Amino acid sequence: MNVEYKTGKDLPCEELYQLFLAVGWAKEETTTQDMIDHFNVGFLNSTFAFSAWVDGKLVGCVRVLSDLHFRSVILDLAVLPAFQKQGIGRELVRRCRAACEGSEWLVQTDKAKGFYEKIGFKENKDFFLTIPSKWF
Repeated sequence: MNVEYKTGKDLPCEELYQLFLAVGWAKEETTTQDMIDHFNVGFLNSTFAFSAWVDGKLVGCVRVLSDLHFRSVILDLAVLPAFQKQGIGRELVRRCRAACEGSEWLVQTDKAKGFYEKIGFKENKDFFLTIPSKWF
């Protein structure tokens, strides 16, 4: 399998939406066409983003919010289920970390905790309070 990695925030909305559906982060019954048409806004407004492509199809993505010095936050790391456990997620995170070496890296996760621990993340005792997004 030949994976092409790209840097860029302007991911195609429909493909990004389909990726989020596949990993269970979007719900067809609550998503409007207007939401799909603007599904990449979070990526466009991020500090940087990376994506993985196989045969011209988006199979993985990640975005980062960062001050480019002290702290960086990984958001929306997603890999199509058929392409998981093949190193794509690990490579996307590696590219994030290489883009801002020396930064403290943060990620909020539950189901993927083991994945992040395998690549060097450690649990801390910080608490995050949230207001849910209408998008997913």
